[in-house]
Amino acid sequence: MEYIKKYEGWLNNPYFDEETKNELLSIKNDPKEIEDRFYTDLSFGTAGLRGKIGAGTNRMNKYTVSLATQGLADTIKSFGQEAMDRGVVIGYDVRHYSKEFAEIASLVLAANGIKVYLFDDLRPTPELSYATRRLNTISGIVITASHNPKDYNGYKVYWEEGSQILDDIAEKILNNIRNIKGYSDIQIIERKEAEDSGLLNIIGKDIEDEYIEKVKGLSLNDDIDKEIKIVYTPLNGTGNKPVRRVLKERGFKNIAVVPEQENPDPDFTTVGYPNPEDIKAFKYAEELGKNIDADLLIATDPDCDRVSCVVKDNEGKYISLNGNQIGALLVEYILMSRNKKDDIPENGVIVKSIVTGDLSRSIAKKYGVETIETLTGFKHICNKANEFDKTKERTFIFGYEESIGYVYGTIVRDKDAVISSMLIAEMAAYYKKRGKTLLDVLEGLYKEHGYYKEKLVSIVLEGVEGQERIGRIMDSFRKESIKSIGESKLVKTIDYLKGDTDTPPSNVLKYIFDTESWYAIRPSGTEPKIKIYIYSKADDEKDSLEQIKDIEETVIGRIDSIK
Repeated sequence: MEYIKKYEGWLNNPYFDEETKNELLSIKNDPKEIEDRFYTDLSFGTAGLRGKIGAGTNRMNKYTVSLATQGLADTIKSFGQEAMDRGVVIGYDVRHYSKEFAEIASLVLAANGIKVYLFDDLRPTPELSYATRRLNTISGIVITASHNPKDYNGYKVYWEEGSQILDDIAEKILNNIRNIKGYSDIQIIERKEAEDSGLLNIIGKDIEDEYIEKVKGLSLNDDIDKEIKIVYTPLNGTGNKPVRRVLKERGFKNIAVVPEQENPDPDFTTVGYPNPEDIKAFKYAEELGKNIDADLLIATDPDCDRVSCVVKDNEGKYISLNGNQIGALLVEYILMSRNKKDDIPENGVIVKSIVTGDLSRSIAKKYGVETIETLTGFKHICNKANEFDKTKERTFIFGYEESIGYVYGTIVRDKDAVISSMLIAEMAAYYKKRGKTLLDVLEGLYKEHGYYKEKLVSIVLEGVEGQERIGRIMDSFRKESIKSIGESKLVKTIDYLKGDTDTPPSNVLKYIFDTESWYAIRPSGTEPKIKIYIYSKADDEKDSLEQIKDIEETVIGRIDSIK
């Protein structure tokens, strides 16, 4: 078997160190584990690598990181000396080996004659995007696995616009990786040599100060209740300093930080799965919120590009908001605020993903603003901002997707939880001064635009068998769609893989019904999951929730029958 040959190759190759070989020897009697580590190579998914940390071709380790970086280096060299001189900026988060992987990437690039800017300490992912634009580098790298569990890490690649690479650059990198004959062909030098040559440059406070000032410049209102009580948790990630700093400098006086989750912890001891999209991540924040009677709880994920919130209702209970609801509230707040100032661009647009809800579209339409859709992922959302820079035909106002990622403005070309945390706090403080909670505002939006409801179902299917079953599920739905669910009749099917829209091909299926309810199915690009996105719209909440229930039962029943 091919994976056994790869496993034995690593054991017998003197290039790999003793620590790696000892780790591999510890699994010699576990064929399943050997297969999972070697049956494939970590491939570029959502703009880079992501996987479990460990020895093997299907793992994040210093060898797979250096291999990917050599592929990136060869790609940059193909653009000529100017690209090499512009260089690459590298950031990293709190995870195990993040700092080490960042340094390895730096030393591989430097060995290839490419200038490197390495952050002096951990930073939020959006600051890496800002730095790529600010320093005019050809590329950027951030070492992070975002909100994945502790045993994961990742490697995200950005291009000169400050957004994650698209397929054209990813393909060049992949082809260059494939052309590397062996790990021993990877170029790498010692850190001292890299620094002495001027190729490795350490960056710090200046870039951060600029970034924070730019973020504060995106605020929309100062007529707000700055006494609002807010609990913030960075979930032991990179958001602690920048988010707290922005809120403090914006004048918020009552910000309490969850002490157990304040400082970096690569094991995420208090949370396990550090994803603010999961209400369980708010356990400690809610306890602190109750103690101080907080109005709002905010949580950012470990690399601080995603943010979610929980709001105290009029009875003192804490109610979580999902990504669609937060996105719709932000669209309303941004456009309402700019409309009051007569500051909405004539050609302004809201950009959202194809699996994000439609309440924001109705809100934007009220303000005369167009909504356009892209494939899932902020590399596609922010690529629209890049396009508009060139064409000048439209103005990017706000982009978001249901998985709690948002960006306002264009100083950053990725989702940004520093900007979004500031806007969520400001929005809550604005409405509080006017006697409303965010829940009151959301209910008003439902009454005005209709009750848009949603549910995401994620089914974890790990390993080779899991990937094969995901393939069978997608094939089955492609061959035969569900024609009706309850009172809803299917009126449109979109297969994004077949080019049914003007978006690039993607393995996503979407089914739209005559009631304006719809669902979509797609394999995750970063995790071993298949995701089902369910949406409904009705004149009252009960009917909308009933539609969600009917779709979920029907679709999951169909999936369960596919073994």
